[in-house]
Amino acid sequence: MILHQPEAGYCYNSDSLFLYDFINNFNPKGRVLDVGAGCGVVGLLVARDNEKVILEAVEKQEAFVAYAEKNAKENGIDYKVYHSDFTSLEVQEKYDYIISNPPFYPSGAQKSANDMLFHARYDVNLPMEVFFKKVSQLLKPKSHFIFCYDATQFGRVCAELDKVKMRVVDVRFVHPKVDRTASIVMIHARNGSNSLMKVWPPFISFEGNEQSEESKKIYKKASTQSIKCQI
Repeated sequence: MILHQPEAGYCYNSDSLFLYDFINNFNPKGRVLDVGAGCGVVGLLVARDNEKVILEAVEKQEAFVAYAEKNAKENGIDYKVYHSDFTSLEVQEKYDYIISNPPFYPSGAQKSANDMLFHARYDVNLPMEVFFKKVSQLLKPKSHFIFCYDATQFGRVCAELDKVKMRVVDVRFVHPKVDRTASIVMIHARNGSNSLMKVWPPFISFEGNEQSEESKKIYKKASTQSIKCQI
């Protein structure tokens, strides 16, 4: 998949590819919304691999809307992108799946001076409680919310999801190396679910200085080619 990205500013990374692979485990189909799409990487990969997906996205940065639309066209994927803040998005029909690699760095973290990076990375731009409430409003009953987040905030994630009557049913922690603490957590939640949580084996990104075998398989399956450019 060819993906055009900004020459400077936020670019997708391994988090997006690992999330895409995690999402595929839940057989996405029907109406799928990618929240904070950036250049479109997560949603476009999911749509490429799952022919029953009807893909939409929401992205508030105008520059990224242009990149996402160009990438969809380049890869022959039907795509509707809303240029909007997710919290103010209004649609006629609810979704079967909402997926997202949202901004999750906490407000106390040192912020980037680059405006594009700031909006893509920091949770002040999409506060967790507001984010989850809007997700719950836009999902069909018993539908799916699949996303990644800062692993240190997992307890708060569960508490905030509970407030909007959503439950974590699958969770997988991502560790840079086997002896390192988790950096992100990938989460599958459902609204109105009574299922117990399934905790997956940890995902290890690197074995020594080399990518783990699982990481290599995901990169090979994604098969992305990044082109840095201005559009």
